[in-house]
Amino acid sequence: MKKRFASLWFPHLTTDWLTIRRPALQHLPFVFATPVYGRMVISAANSPAEAQGVAKGMVVADAKAFLPSLEVVDERPGLAGKLLKAIGYWCVRFTPVVAMDEPDGLIMDISGCAHLWGGECGYLKLIVTRLRERGYDTRMAIADTIGTAWAVARYGKVTPIIESGNQLESLMPLPPSALRLAEDTVERLHKLGLKTIGSFATMPRSALRRRFGDGLLLRLGQAVGYEEEFILPLKPIAPYEERLPCLEPISTDKGIEIALQKLLDALCKRLSGEGKGLREAILKCHRLDGRTEQISIGTSRATANVPHIFKLFALKVPQIEPALGIELFILEAAKVEDADPVQEAMWSRKTGLENTEVAELLDRLKSRDSSCEIVRYLPEEHYWPERSITAASSITEKPASNWQLDRPRPTRLLAVPEPITVAAPIPDYPPMLFRYKGEVYPIKKADGPERIEREWWMDEGEHRDYYAVEDDKGRRYWLYRSGHYGDDRLDKWFLHGFFA
Repeated sequence: MKKRFASLWFPHLTTDWLTIRRPALQHLPFVFATPVYGRMVISAANSPAEAQGVAKGMVVADAKAFLPSLEVVDERPGLAGKLLKAIGYWCVRFTPVVAMDEPDGLIMDISGCAHLWGGECGYLKLIVTRLRERGYDTRMAIADTIGTAWAVARYGKVTPIIESGNQLESLMPLPPSALRLAEDTVERLHKLGLKTIGSFATMPRSALRRRFGDGLLLRLGQAVGYEEEFILPLKPIAPYEERLPCLEPISTDKGIEIALQKLLDALCKRLSGEGKGLREAILKCHRLDGRTEQISIGTSRATANVPHIFKLFALKVPQIEPALGIELFILEAAKVEDADPVQEAMWSRKTGLENTEVAELLDRLKSRDSSCEIVRYLPEEHYWPERSITAASSITEKPASNWQLDRPRPTRLLAVPEPITVAAPIPDYPPMLFRYKGEVYPIKKADGPERIEREWWMDEGEHRDYYAVEDDKGRRYWLYRSGHYGDDRLDKWFLHGFFA
């Protein structure tokens, strides 16, 4: 695929921002100023001020001398960067690769994107129109290289779209500063009478290197396409992501579901081809008003089953508020794992957790109720009960060790042991009864004690003496006494679990 780049330039970025916030300033000349060596220097000027001769870098006192009505606003440090980042994230709806080009521009890799909006002409017109409607003076250019797009956006006067392979021809009439050269290099070129790129672009490279160094050759090569240039995207590109722009804004649940179906078909086809499945997926809906709605789902095991994933998303589609309409859908597989191939046979011996229908049922239960939490536990190599289990990352995760079966362990273990009062005939004997939440439980059978010491390298505290007991109704409990029995203190008994 041929690389194509777009450069966005905002000549009055910060002043446009203030004009949007204070519309009364729209036709008044004003500037941002910052102190430099004890003097206030203009850092940005709006269009009315520039029309009166005010320019960036001018001392405020000099500007006020010939334009007394000039309004001066203190510069806000870091404002331009914040604005570029916000606009850049907004531009992600047009291409996934958007990078900041400080102090007043953005660079976008639009390879393979423009056709979704009817071609580069419609693509450029749409972006510029949207930004100007928001109040930002914007210029944009498209070319094979970042350097040419940057130069044409700022200095071009013919066409903002440069045909593939015509970089050098479009650069010829532009000034040397269009190559993003250092100021001293530009001054030396002007002193030698080289006032356009065409006046030196065809000179021998050795002569240019001797006089101007490697910097000029690098920038010229990047603009023409001889040298590679890379950008750092604002948002890392998701490895598994599908995008669907809409010719008309979508504002109904049915329309959202149709878009979701198309995205899932494309994404799951790719995942299946690579032997993978998604565990987490996010559907992002970019609205006309600039806001983004999103819903997400998770699965118990890696899957590329389109009908199942669609059902999970469909339960959450009513949560999306389309407002004036959605213009772009992005489906991202946030977590992807290797998937087991499905056995296609009339008979299947996979049961329990190996049965995909079980995993799909759990997924639907969790999607229907956000408060529903389903956890699978695996054994952990610790004797201390609270540390002897760990939550599994997926329904198919295999345990690293076997469950401890030589000692009785309850089916249900309380997260925090609950205090009880106990009556015992002799201090170290099993209890005869215990009181829990106001109810008395007479004990008919008891096994124990089983002493469990703390893992001293992890924490400090007393040991526990555990008893497995059964009450008069056949219900079985796991009780323990904390520490040694002593006459000088009250015994500390706790209920820690229930047997099946």
